[in-house]
Amino acid sequence: MTRSAHGEPAAADDAASRIASWQRRAGRHGLPWQHTRDPYRVWLSEIMLQQTQAATVVPYYERFLSLFPTVADLADAPQDAVLRAWAGLGYYARARNLHRCAQVLRDEHAGRFPGTAAELARLPGIGPSTAAAIAAFAYGERAPILDGNVRRVLARYFAVEGDPTAARTAQRLWEHARALIAAAPASLDMAAYTQGQMDLGATVCTRTRPDCARCPLAPDCRARIEGRQDELPTPRARRAQPLRHCWMLIAECEGRVLLERRPDTGVWGGLWTLPQFEDEAALEAVRAGLGEAGPPLALASIEHVFTHFRLRIQPLWLRVRDAAPAPADANQAWIFIGDLAAHGMPAPVARLLDGLYDGAPLLR
Repeated sequence: MTRSAHGEPAAADDAASRIASWQRRAGRHGLPWQHTRDPYRVWLSEIMLQQTQAATVVPYYERFLSLFPTVADLADAPQDAVLRAWAGLGYYARARNLHRCAQVLRDEHAGRFPGTAAELARLPGIGPSTAAAIAAFAYGERAPILDGNVRRVLARYFAVEGDPTAARTAQRLWEHARALIAAAPASLDMAAYTQGQMDLGATVCTRTRPDCARCPLAPDCRARIEGRQDELPTPRARRAQPLRHCWMLIAECEGRVLLERRPDTGVWGGLWTLPQFEDEAALEAVRAGLGEAGPPLALASIEHVFTHFRLRIQPLWLRVRDAAPAPADANQAWIFIGDLAAHGMPAPVARLLDGLYDGAPLLR
């Protein structure tokens, strides 16, 4: 095996072919977004699969397609409807970008997806790896991908050290990803090869206890040869997750609950939530504006984990005795309990209201 400019092993001529052959023989074949060249369905699955496991994505994907069967349907839908269909899947910027991308496709591309990875990467919410995956699956383009699973496979196969998400290490992994395709024959089945890389990382070259006996790259995998499967890829430095606190007010009046729509940017952007407060003074000001109300009842606190911090929520339930006052904020509204499920909510808020209102189907 020759060496790369970094002193690492170069791609074996048949490595990509071995991955494609393995995928056809032993990879995953029952996922609902497989066996299609429709770029809309490919794109939707790739966005949903970002930082989310396939088993979690499947029901969301199927329901989303039933609601928005074409890119035109998605583009024409209200953002609230899109976020409602996405609620519970997390990383809500993906849903907002998905909606915006559909509108750009409708308004600037006659509802059609561009035919190359380079053009696809210019659309909202589509990065280089996602663009390459769409181009490979939909158009057969020989474009390399580099999602989390593929980073792990390449880091082990080529013995690449360093945090795989760091810019310098990622650049080296991209070079290896391109080299694998360059070394492959012109007949390479790009759909099988692209899916095979994902399947290897998800089912064989896993984060812990990789099953090297089943891996088509095992004979010349540097990590296996050197006994370094547990060392590579280099673990990211762990950062302590700070714990933040807030109050959420469940104000109920005449069978309705006060909700507010979050700004489009930031955590839970565009979703409907309970009014949230970081200090008691702000909470008291809102309570005072609700008119005659009984004493608030503190419910059991809940904790939600985000990527960079943990949020401990203290819910307070408050019954407003007078007629529901007009919301103090234009983004607030009194919503009938029976209509709560029609509003896209973050998972912890939906679970909280599910439990309070006898299991209303807020989480699908």
